[in-house]
Amino acid sequence: MSVSLDTYRKIVLAFPEVTEEQHFGYTAFKISKKVFATLNPPENRGCFKLSSEDQSIFCSFGPAIYPVPERWAKFGWTNVSLPDVKEEILAEALKAAFCEVAPKRLSKLFAYNGEEL
Repeated sequence: MSVSLDTYRKIVLAFPEVTEEQHFGYTAFKISKKVFATLNPPENRGCFKLSSEDQSIFCSFGPAIYPVPERWAKFGWTNVSLPDVKEEILAEALKAAFCEVAPKRLSKLFAYNGEEL
């Protein structure tokens, strides 16, 4: 069930036009100069920005995905414990984060169209 740091990075970088940069001591992944995900190797944790609805949904899957403490949770920032998350759930959460921040021309490529995800 464990997801490696490399797997997290590969999932994120598979989205179009994503860049990887340093951001306050962490690895940040950006789309159109906006951060939508980060990676914290020392704590084996990732973080991503979700809508409040998506945050509620993904956090309901269990303790591996949880809101960032304090005020950042209100903005949709959500942590993931990589040793404890299923890769399939993580991939869907990262897709939702990408779509939350990406320009419409890119997010529509991954939009839910009524078919199974």
